[in-house]
Amino acid sequence: MKTNYHTHSLFCDGTENPEQIVKEAISKGFSCLGFSGHSLFPFGTDWHIAPNDFHKYVQEIRRVQDLYKDKIEILCGFEADYLPPFSLPKKDLYKEFKPDYLIGSVHYLSNEKGWFTVDGSVEEVEHGLKSLYNGNGKRLVQDYFSRQRDMLQNCDFDIIAHIDVVKRRNDILHFFDEQDLWYKTEIKATAKAIAKAGVIAEINTGGIARLSIKDTYPSSEFLRMLHQHNVPITINSDAHCSKDLDCAFDFAIQKAKDAGYQEMVCLRRNGLSVEKFFVSFKEIL
Repeated sequence: MKTNYHTHSLFCDGTENPEQIVKEAISKGFSCLGFSGHSLFPFGTDWHIAPNDFHKYVQEIRRVQDLYKDKIEILCGFEADYLPPFSLPKKDLYKEFKPDYLIGSVHYLSNEKGWFTVDGSVEEVEHGLKSLYNGNGKRLVQDYFSRQRDMLQNCDFDIIAHIDVVKRRNDILHFFDEQDLWYKTEIKATAKAIAKAGVIAEINTGGIARLSIKDTYPSSEFLRMLHQHNVPITINSDAHCSKDLDCAFDFAIQKAKDAGYQEMVCLRRNGLSVEKFFVSFKEIL
């Protein structure tokens, strides 16, 4: 078993078209590949699917799904941003596209002073820290996790994305310490919220692939908390190019094992619906 449900193509901020990515996934031995175009539906940005391209995106994923059905299972999903009231990862809002699954993610922080992407460039995060939070990294991080918990309470989706991506630029900007008690309180509360929502948490290797961080999302401690609360996991690469489809998967599996996990969740189509099933790490790679 080799799967990935967090994949970006030219329809958003990926570098290749879906068919190119599928061909590489087949060559890498994947059994299932899920596309998850960045979505701010019904809006768009230069790194989200354009409003007029949603149906084109779905049509193209379904085309390659049928074309390569004898070699690999292809799923069509969205990584839906939580930016209330403009964008919400709720299945009812996406029903016209009939996606196989939804990933819920928080990229934006905003207040009366403006907004920024919390995992943007070093310059963007630094500007957001100064202009929106007056340099108070603790408040920024608390707002980030509070928004995650709001999304979990108010939306319905299948997988929560890169749950501590707020740390992406911290190695350079040093605006918080993961060992502080207040930070551990935040991730503990978020782990509980994930368990209550009943969604899958991904171990995301995308930061490693893009050389912006040497660790996965989430951290080892966060992962142990997820295990303590019986949160199911899956391993995703958050690939923006096909060579990164299985980036650091062995590292992610070892982190999962170290946290106490012995299996992960996979998805597959069953008629017109998609079902979840567990796969032991002994069956992977």
